[in-house]
Amino acid sequence: MSAVRVAIAGSSGSIGTQTLDVVRAEGPQRYEVVALGVGSSTDVLIAQAEEFRPKVVAVADPARRAEVADRLPWATVVADMADLVEPADVVVNAVVGFAGLPVTVGTLRAGKRLALANKESLIAAGPVVQPLRATPGAELVPVDSEHCAIHQCLRSSLHGDEPGNPEVARLVLTASGGPFRGRTADDLATVTVEQALAHPTWSMGPKITIDSSTLMNKGLEVIEAHELFGIGYDRIEVVVHPQSVVHSMVEFHDGSTIAQLSMPDMRLPIGYALAYPARVATPFGRIDWTRTSRLDFELPDTATFRCLTLAYEAGRVGGTAPAWLSAANEVAVDAFLAGRITWRQIAECNAESLERYERSADHTVDDIVAADTRARQVAEEVLPA
Repeated sequence: MSAVRVAIAGSSGSIGTQTLDVVRAEGPQRYEVVALGVGSSTDVLIAQAEEFRPKVVAVADPARRAEVADRLPWATVVADMADLVEPADVVVNAVVGFAGLPVTVGTLRAGKRLALANKESLIAAGPVVQPLRATPGAELVPVDSEHCAIHQCLRSSLHGDEPGNPEVARLVLTASGGPFRGRTADDLATVTVEQALAHPTWSMGPKITIDSSTLMNKGLEVIEAHELFGIGYDRIEVVVHPQSVVHSMVEFHDGSTIAQLSMPDMRLPIGYALAYPARVATPFGRIDWTRTSRLDFELPDTATFRCLTLAYEAGRVGGTAPAWLSAANEVAVDAFLAGRITWRQIAECNAESLERYERSADHTVDDIVAADTRARQVAEEVLPA
């Protein structure tokens, strides 16, 4: 059996580098890296390419592209991340934010497996992406630990992960609670960027780590769960689970709850997406049950962490509202990371931006891009001076 050909869009980030860890662990007889892409982290890309010898590399930053072409004369250097799709069997979309949409669309349209770590493209462009999932050969396997857990739990059902599985009573997404679990809004008035980036469980990029601190990440995951599995928002719940051992659960109508457990290690869901419907041979996140003494669960504090409620609101509105909220949040998080606003003002910016939501067409990629662009303009307008 020939090796599975893997492309990684966003190979320099946390998910991209851990995907390469999985490839190393499994060996070249199982996986061949045929394409890599980055925004501007060309030093990382060049080192990766020299190790894995991909056929195609993408560099979004035009100022760095010529340098890469000079350093990697044996590879085809392209500008568009979507050009990574053609030589691959499975495409890992680890691009940060809305910029990952072309990779999602291109992979599904080509009838290939999409290992999706870029939740924003599905959340923002659900109306466009959903029809593409019916393309012959197309598969969407989530890499987020929570949605990967649900995907695994649903394998115990006769109906699997088909939309609106009639055996499912509810989906329960777990949240670590981030670095500020248990603190009040007043406690968080003066938190720093460094404090918000100090996640107690996971090692992630800055944008997703800030989203975890506000619970916006969990809110976006609620929307993503709805899009992935076709379950209504009234049947998708969030519980805070600080140990991050139970990654999510599915409750069925007969009262059974199936959960997926492992120690926090993103290489497990990455490996699951690469190997599906099989599994990788390397054990990532194996639990030592003699040292796991307790598993705690509690309700999220939506008064302090308003972003979770905002995501439910946008999801229920539907259309381009999720795209609008996701775009506004990217602007707010960037402003916080740059020191322009406080941590609490992230939620304030998102709430005011959503209040100014302008309903628009959602039939094409251009429609989604237009909504994203307009939401960013509104978010910049509502940011404090």
